[in-house]
Amino acid sequence: MKTEISQLTTWMLHLADMKLKHDHIKGVFMDTIKTQQVTFKVFRFNEETDYLPYYNTYTLEVTHEEVVLDILNRIKWDHDGSLSYRRSCRHGICGVCAIKVNTKAVLACKTRLFDMIDLFGTELVIEPLSAKRAVKDLIIDKKDFWEKHAEVNPYLVAEIDEAPTCENLVTPHEAEKLLEADYCIQCGACHYSCPVVAINEEYIGPAAFAAAYRFSADVRDEASKDRLKVVNEEAQGVWDCVKCMECAQAC
Repeated sequence: MKTEISQLTTWMLHLADMKLKHDHIKGVFMDTIKTQQVTFKVFRFNEETDYLPYYNTYTLEVTHEEVVLDILNRIKWDHDGSLSYRRSCRHGICGVCAIKVNTKAVLACKTRLFDMIDLFGTELVIEPLSAKRAVKDLIIDKKDFWEKHAEVNPYLVAEIDEAPTCENLVTPHEAEKLLEADYCIQCGACHYSCPVVAINEEYIGPAAFAAAYRFSADVRDEASKDRLKVVNEEAQGVWDCVKCMECAQAC
């Protein structure tokens, strides 16, 4: 009997010790979560019902763990279910959640709120990539982006043997030249940050130029001259670039 009581006492002391450790860890964890009250002005527009866009204002307590997409989700789920925006992968690889925060193009799923607060303060304006192309709130019609992207033939053009006897080899050095352009996820952030795209409807824009380079620089491709003709054209080509580097800042 004494042995059983001793074992029970030891077990209860062990549980108490575990609870104390758990409470301590929880307290330390909670102390490390930083919070900030932020005012969000969110662009609203419905092309079917609205003549002009307007802004709704929300004041929320945010934590250092949250990204912009978390706030859009909170507004939609807790405040206004009619808010529309695009989202998909949440890992910064699909590009559909690109928007602007205080005119800066960002991917909502990977942009930390505290980084935006450091840049712009505690009043953040959330807008679509292109206000004049807005369809519903933060969703835009990217038709112009895809049409201009298609102009440069963004794919390999080559005569391929239907029954090859060996691989079409690319050296590591040749592949490395393509890497930076190959990382493009077609989010449109660079395209809609470009001031030339904003005023010149013919200009094909930085994303299309990157695609043209990526496939023209590929040693397997045979259509580089055709692409060079496209990017060399007056008004639509590279010569209308004003070298402001807004595209590089957005990417």
